Amino acid sequence: MRKYLTAYLACIDDIINSGQAYDEEKLKEEHLRQIQFMQHERLIHLIVTVLFAVLLFISLGILVSTGEFAFLILTLMLLILLIPYIFHYYFLENSVQKMYRQFNSMNRSSIPENCINGVNKE
Repeated sequence: MRKYLTAYLACIDDIINSGQAYDEEKLKEEHLRQIQFMQHERLIHLIVTVLFAVLLFISLGILVSTGEFAFLILTLMLLILLIPYIFHYYFLENSVQKMYRQFNSMNRSSIPENCINGVNKE
């Protein structure tokens, strides 16, 4: 997923920054579809990440209350799985936000500049 999304973002940046002619409506439509796919992906990874975090804390609670070695192993395994999930979710979140900015840059003519950049020029 990381490779796919990174390549897609680079391709859209190239199209936007190159100044070449492109069918704006088709590009916006396709970009919105890709945003929807990535939002769904992000939601699924959020659910999985939260589930692993809850399981980690349950396992940690049981480990602290019982002191069983098996729960130490389970807690460590959940922690080892949770860390990559957090990094992947962070990547997805930032990438989707970049997709929003790309879409806004496609609509520059209809959106005031201070709304696109998030800066109030008053």
